[in-house]
Order: sequence, then C-alpha cells, then structure tokens
Amino acid sequence: MPRLRRAGSTAVIALLLTAVAACSSGSSGDGLASDSALPTEIPAGTKLVIADQGERQLSLLTGSGQLDALPFEYEFATFQGAPAILEAFRADAVDVAWAGEIMTVQSLVAGDDVQVVAAMQTNNSLNMGIAPNASDITTLADLKGKRIGYAEGTSQQAFVLRGLDKAGLSVDDVELVSMSLPDFPDALRSNQIDAAPMSEPVFSRYMQTPGATSLPRPEIEDLSEGISYLYSSKKALSDPATAAAVRAYVTAYITSVDWADNNRDAHIDTYFVKSQGLTAEAGERILDTSGITTFPHLDEELIATQQHTIDVIDAAGELPKPVDAADAFDLRFDEVVTEAVAETGASHTRS
Repeated sequence: MPRLRRAGSTAVIALLLTAVAACSSGSSGDGLASDSALPTEIPAGTKLVIADQGERQLSLLTGSGQLDALPFEYEFATFQGAPAILEAFRADAVDVAWAGEIMTVQSLVAGDDVQVVAAMQTNNSLNMGIAPNASDITTLADLKGKRIGYAEGTSQQAFVLRGLDKAGLSVDDVELVSMSLPDFPDALRSNQIDAAPMSEPVFSRYMQTPGATSLPRPEIEDLSEGISYLYSSKKALSDPATAAAVRAYVTAYITSVDWADNNRDAHIDTYFVKSQGLTAEAGERILDTSGITTFPHLDEELIATQQHTIDVIDAAGELPKPVDAADAFDLRFDEVVTEAVAETGASHTRS
C-alpha cells in the first residue's frame, strides 16, 4: 500500500491544504451517526491526512515501527501551533492531529466540530523563557509591568493566565503582546518582549542564546496539566472508512508513545538529536522533566479538568462566550484508548 509523506511551512499549508482535502476519504451513504459504534473495517484506499507539529508523530511512529504497520494510506502535513491546525480542520483538509488542550477551547468558541479522540498527559513541560536583557525577572511576581508573548488558542495562553493568577496579577498588570508561537524566540532575542512561554524542544534551542534565562521550575511547574490531545472532526468521523482508520491510528499512536517511554535512548536519538538538532543531554533533560506519558480515560473527570481550563480563561476575561467542554469529546474512543493501554502495559493515571 503506498504511503505518502509531506512536510512544509505553515504558510504554504494554510494556502494549499484545501486541495489536500480531496485526497481524504470521502463520505459514504448517509454517514456514520455520532452515537453509532466505531467501525473496524478499513477499506482499501482509505487515507488519513495527519497534522503534525515538529515531526513528533512521524518520529514516534517511525521509531516504534508503527508507521509501516498502519492499515491505511497516509500523508503528513507540518504545522506550527494549534490555530493553523484548526484552520486546516475547518477547510476539511486534515483528518487527525496532535495538539495541546487549548485547541478544544478555540474550536468550541468558533462553533467548529473538532473532537478529542485520545488524551496524553505528562508533567508540565512548558517553561517561561526570559529575554537576555531581562534577567532581573526571577519570579512570576516580577512579570508585573513586563511584556509577555501571548498566543491565543494555544496551551501557552492558559499557562500565562495561570501564572498571572498564581502571582496575584491580572492581565491589566502586564502587557500581553499578541504573536504566533514560532515568533517567541526571536522576539525575546530582539527585545520585543521580556518573557514568553515555550514548549520543548523550542525552549531548549532558545536557551542556547547568550544571556537567555528562564523562571525556575518551582515557579512554573504547576501551571499546566501537561495534557495534549489527538483530535479528529465530526465530519471525518461521519465517514465509516475514515472513522475506522482514526480508530486504528489512536491505537498506533498510543503504542508509539509508550515505545518512546520504554526506549529512551532510541527516542532521544531519532527525535531530539536527528529530527530536532539537540544534544542527547538536552533530550535526557527534557524527558526527565516531562516524565512517563499516561493516557487518561475519556470520561467525566477529564472533561472536568478541561472545563477548569476553560474557566481559567473565562475568569481572565479572555473567553468571548461560555462553552461546555463536554461538547469537545467523542467518548466512543475511550474503549479504544483502554484497549491500547492494556495491550502496551501503559497507565491511565499519573503516580
């Protein structure tokens, strides 16, 4: 079965992905109802377009051997940040994606049909990078009056808001500078902003900048739940062939993530060193910080956790309208997650 791979800049993909939609499996008949059992049969020729960030999924699937075992055709599209992925979902140009938990909020506010089909949880791996000329910022309280990089619709948005709340600050006590995630490192280096939240491996690359500092881990380690999601959409899942392929992909991805946890040296070499250009020591530090990945049940407890994140954004006055976290989850996939976790020996909860 032919398998296609593609990587490109976000700007190019944003313009061209509508054409890719024609490559995805089309709907058949009246479609699959949202409360119907998930199908397991994947017809020949079924294809998923997979939205990736930093080649994370591609690297994990390749290293674990899951890529060549996928029972459908596939194509990878590379993005930088959840907002661009959400635009691709709106264009019906991708079928499945990995992104942070804030994409659920952005999707709900916009009235989109994006759905969570699996969840992953690590320790908080976000950090607050500090500009070289702002080394006097050593605590969250020191952010008062400072310029902070701010990307709405991303996990970093909630991270900033939680940090301000922890320090007893409001959004009026700082200057939130709106920009996209990829612009954070250069904005810090050029003194456009004083601080910015960053995920790995972007943070580790930024810390190679002369004079760069960051807030100590005790200041920020409780500012994120460490949750990310695999997403699909109601439209994609209404096609039985695509739904069956997404089901298989959830299993393959959980298996590949668990492989990385149990094969750290190989994962560090294939992803952090060869794909992301970091040292093996940096990869070790990143994995030590994030810890073992667990796979929460898609249930009321997870929905409540997501609703709390929504409430944090709302309390800061950053939510245009009330939304219900439950509307963003396809609970049919909990059975798929449960089976994959049992087969791999992984865990649903953090110790």
